[in-house]
Parts: sequence; structure tokens; C-alpha cells
Amino acid sequence: MNNSHFDYIIVGAGSAGSVLANRLSANPANRVCLLEAGPADDSVLVRCPMGVVALMQSKARNWLFNSVPQPSQHQREIFCPRGKTLGGSSAVNAMLYIRGHRSDYDHWAALGNEGWSFDEVLPYFKATQNQERGESEYHGVGGGLNVADSRSNHPIGPCFIEAGKQAGYPVTDDFNGAQQEGVGAYQATQINGERCSAARGFLHPVLERPNLTLFTEARVQRLLFEGKRASGIEVRIKGKLERLSASKEVILSGGSFNSPQLLMLSGIGPAEELARHQIEPVQVLPGVGQNLQEHVDIVSVVKSRHSGPFSLHPSSWWYASRELWRYITQRRGFFSTTFVESGGFIKSSPDKEVPDLQLQFIPMAMDDHGRNLSFLFVRGLSLHNCLLRPQSRGSVTLNSRDPEADPRIDLNMLSHPEDMSTMIRAVRISRELLRQPALKRWNDEEVFPRADQEGDEEIAEFLREKANHVYHPVGTCKMGQDEMAVVDSRLRVHGVTGLRVVDASIMPTLIGGNTNAPTIMIGAKAADMILADNARAAE
Repeated sequence: MNNSHFDYIIVGAGSAGSVLANRLSANPANRVCLLEAGPADDSVLVRCPMGVVALMQSKARNWLFNSVPQPSQHQREIFCPRGKTLGGSSAVNAMLYIRGHRSDYDHWAALGNEGWSFDEVLPYFKATQNQERGESEYHGVGGGLNVADSRSNHPIGPCFIEAGKQAGYPVTDDFNGAQQEGVGAYQATQINGERCSAARGFLHPVLERPNLTLFTEARVQRLLFEGKRASGIEVRIKGKLERLSASKEVILSGGSFNSPQLLMLSGIGPAEELARHQIEPVQVLPGVGQNLQEHVDIVSVVKSRHSGPFSLHPSSWWYASRELWRYITQRRGFFSTTFVESGGFIKSSPDKEVPDLQLQFIPMAMDDHGRNLSFLFVRGLSLHNCLLRPQSRGSVTLNSRDPEADPRIDLNMLSHPEDMSTMIRAVRISRELLRQPALKRWNDEEVFPRADQEGDEEIAEFLREKANHVYHPVGTCKMGQDEMAVVDSRLRVHGVTGLRVVDASIMPTLIGGNTNAPTIMIGAKAADMILADNARAAE
């Protein structure tokens, strides 16, 4: 390889990695290398929002992880999709633009993480955003991530919002504004009806920079160290093993499953886990791979007596063909949908200080992450209801010392009794919403849960049978100063130098909402810290 020496090496071209590559390479003096395990994102399935259905099962652009059998959920293996292409999970997600609640970030700061309060991270949310509604106290323009109102506007979406009003919930026109609580329409990370992933927003505009080198189909095998200093990586690029060196820093942006896996493969992690796989320790950090948190989610589904919901039922074929033509000619209509066009943030009980449940309404019948294809022929409605701040904690460990092996993922959802009791209330809330007059026309009969699952134990059994998650794993390289922390408040890995983790894994606790926008914020804030720290070191 002609060029194997860089200042910065970034492992993972996802939501954080794309932003880091943009910001760190803005100075032409910085030699930046960005590595992505998957292929390029040059696919119509990535650009067209409707393509998410196929991307859920794409071996090329999705890691397609599964958890180990879960004792708390009848030994089910839970599907854990993650993006494996430029843009990472932002290239395969549902594109909802959500930041979480102000209190989430203030809590991080209260835990001792200096610089991470809401007022301190808000400028990064604004700087990375191009809000099509315009600039305001909470929103910015000119950033790489385009945020837009729906160009689909499925007619049943407003009916769900009306159902929320009928059930007594407030209405909000901006889940990222002054008031998160309420029901309303979601905004999406789209531009002109196409997906605006982190790669499209931050990486593609700068790929021609001569000081930025991108490798796709590059699977990092391990980190290289000189004593306690990270000096580079060993990586397999399109099948060929290479060594790349970093004079300043190696930055892990692989996400909450891949980043802790790579740390452990490289000798950083719990002593017993390293010993189990005969890995020579570089730095014992018991928190690597621990503290895994995920938004446990349950979907309530009802069949429809009318043809309004989208499906592959013959009654929808004319509508589908018309909408496809609208998308081809105008980039509008249902093929531009996020599927989740409306929803809300609500409290499971009046004593909650902030919303602890998130609603995501879909005018389709769905099951098993959309992989149950027979459901696509059923006319119906689906309502996701997820727990925003679960008490259950899981872990990511190693299946083997083989860097090509999948990590061992133990979600451990619903293991905490408080999570189960809250989710039982969530099911009752979903039922109440779907039975409101505004949705009565489309509500024919319950599919999930069954009509006979009314009592607490019957609903708990339904949850054990059907609960999943909404693809927001965090916490496995948590930020902090306690003995289980992996990185400090500047995202430097404890006990070594020249190594940071910059992705959703550094979140000490889950935020109250979708994690893509917060991960982009983390990437932007980390870039400033990295540049500032290295500028001081050079003085």
C-alpha cells in the first residue's frame, strides 16, 4: 500500500464516523483515514425511503446480528440489525429526527461528564442540522443533515394524532422544540424525498479532499499498540491484510456492538473475558461491553375493514402504482415515507416527570421487524410503544477471538420487573389509542395482543412472546469516571493514549428518543475536542 501512514484513523463510516471524517479533514494538514466494513452506499434501496424494507434483510449492507437466546423472553434470539455501508445505521434506519429530552443530557452532566449538558450540546445539534422549517432557538440551518417534514402525508397519520387528542394527550408540532410531550407528526432526515444519511450529509461532499482516504470493505482485525499508546490498526481490505499507522489518534466509531468487540479483541476489556479467549491484556477495563441498554418495544396490530392502510393486498395495488409514479416523477408520496409518519412521547402514568414512552404509528400491519412477509398482505394498523429509559441492562462480549465472528449480544430486556410493569401499562395505552373514534373506521379486530390477553399476566406473556426493540443500542463503552466507565468526558479510553470511542456506545444512559441525531451530535462535539486536544499537545 502506497499510503499507510495517517494522523487520524477512524474505524466506522456511520453516523459519527462520517461527521468526524468531515470535520477532521477540513484542515488540509490532517491526514485522515476512514474505514468502513461494508460497501459503498450507491444503491437505490438506500436513497429511496421505502427501501428500508429490503435493507432489513440485506446481507451486503446490514450486519444482521442476533442476540443469544433470551431467558426473559422465552429463549428467543432477538434480531439486531445494524447498518454496514457508508452512513452506517443512518443508511438503513427509519430516518426519524429526534434528539431526546433536555433532562437526558443534563443527567449525563450530573453524572460528572463535563460539557454534556443540554445547553452545551444544543449548539452541535443546531450546527449539524439544516432545518427546512428555518432557524430558531432549537434549530439550525446550513448543516449537513437535512431535516424535513413528510412528503408522504399518508391520510391515516392525522387520524392517529386526532386519536391521541381524543385519548387526552396534548399535541406538539415539534418533538425537538420547547415541549417534547404530546402526539404529532415526525420530521425525517430526508432531502427532496430521498434519504439524507450521515454519509450523504457529511461524507460525500468532502470525498474529493486529497487528505481524506476512504476504504470500504475494510474489516479491522485489531488495534496496534506501542506500550499503552494506540499506534494503528491491522485491517483486512477487500481480503488483503494491511497495517495502517496513526501518529495522533485511532478513533472507534463502530457502534455499540462493534466498538466494544474490537476493544476486547485488541486487549482492552474485562480481565475474565480477555482470559477466556487467550487475549493478552493491554488495559483491563471491566466496563467494556457492559451497560448495554436498548429501547424495548411492543407492537400492537389491528386488522382493518377498509383499504386505507398500505399493504400488498390487491385492494392496494392501484394506490401503490400511483404512489410509485408520484415518487418517480415528484419524489413525493408513500415511497418517500418513513413508515412512522406520526407518533408521540407520553407518560405511562401521571407521576412521571418526563415522557417515558414513545409511540410510533404505522398505517400497515407489521410483524417481526417487517420480515414476516405474509403480514404485508394484511390490511391493518400497527402501533409501536417503546420504553424510553429501561432499567434492564445487557452486555456485549466475544463469541471467539476471531475478528470475523459476530459479537455475543445479550440484550437482557424485560429482566427488570419495573420494565415489565411499565410495558404492561404501555400495551393498555396502545389498545386505548387504537380504539379511539378517529381510528374506529380502520380497527376491525385485534391481532396482537389477542383479544383474550386482557389481564396483567396475559399481557406479560404477550410481551415475552413478542417484545422486540427499535434499534437504539447504547452504553457499552460508557462515558464517566467510575470503575465501569470506558471513556472520559472527552471520549478518551481510560488507561491508554491515542485512542477514543466516538459513537452511541459512549452514552452512559439511553436518551428519550431515537439515537441517530444524538450520535451525529456526538461526532461533531468529539471532532472539536479531538482538534483542540491535539492542538494543545503540539504547543
